[in-house]
Amino acid sequence: MADKISVELIKQLRDRSGAGLMDCKAALAASDCDLDRASDWLREKGLAKAAKKASRIAAEGLALTKVCEKCGKTVILEVNCETDFVAKGDAFREFVEAIAGVILKNEPATVEEAKELCADLFTDATVKMGEKFDLRRFVILPKEEGQTIYTYIHMGGKIAVALVLDKEDAELGKGIAMHVAANNPQYLSTNDIPGDAVAHEKTVQLEAAKNDEKLANKPAEMLNKIIDSKVNKYFAEMVLLSQPYLLDDTKTVEKALNEKGAKIVKYVRYQVGEGIEKRQDDFAAEVMSQVK
Repeated sequence: MADKISVELIKQLRDRSGAGLMDCKAALAASDCDLDRASDWLREKGLAKAAKKASRIAAEGLALTKVCEKCGKTVILEVNCETDFVAKGDAFREFVEAIAGVILKNEPATVEEAKELCADLFTDATVKMGEKFDLRRFVILPKEEGQTIYTYIHMGGKIAVALVLDKEDAELGKGIAMHVAANNPQYLSTNDIPGDAVAHEKTVQLEAAKNDEKLANKPAEMLNKIIDSKVNKYFAEMVLLSQPYLLDDTKTVEKALNEKGAKIVKYVRYQVGEGIEKRQDDFAAEVMSQVK
């Protein structure tokens, strides 16, 4: 097994979990080099660092929104470039806004179709700015009768949010859009959490409990309640409606909505480069420090 564990695999697992190099190697050995299983193994053993995130920001670019004044539809999109210098320039922003305009006008069904429609824009931009560009993702949000779309752009385009409310309330809409930008909820409500995700987390917590001396002698019924509580807490932090409201942490987002008689129809949050890792530290030097 040892010869199958490459330095690159160890690096990927370390970046994902924040665990030590030797712990990552042990996790990979115990999981037949499966990164997902190895990540769970580290969590079960209590070795993964909570401060590390799998969705570290690495790629440069912009996440923006654009509204069609005629039809009321809104597009939210992310376009990537190679350097922060280009990402901050006016030329790149104009390029991204032009792509957004093409998408709103033509409403392509896929990213690939959108890229074909914008092929000339990409060619011109590459010639003008000298970098490789990529349309990573987009969503077109329609505005149905009675609905209002609110948007929020953070850090000049590092994070973009588009939020659809079932009524017009500018203060509430902007506030919740800001909340989404700051707290990055993964689900709107508990009903949106996939059953297999809940089952998977319960398995992780059960295995973690086996390694917790404090839970060793707990009766089965009590242990199950503890496990369920841990699972609920794990997902509550990811659910938008359950999170403490950014502008008033004495209430949840759900309560803030109920007080105004409003509901969230949908939200989309893009953070530039999330899930694309590009570390700058000297990994080779770290490896050598472990063997000396």
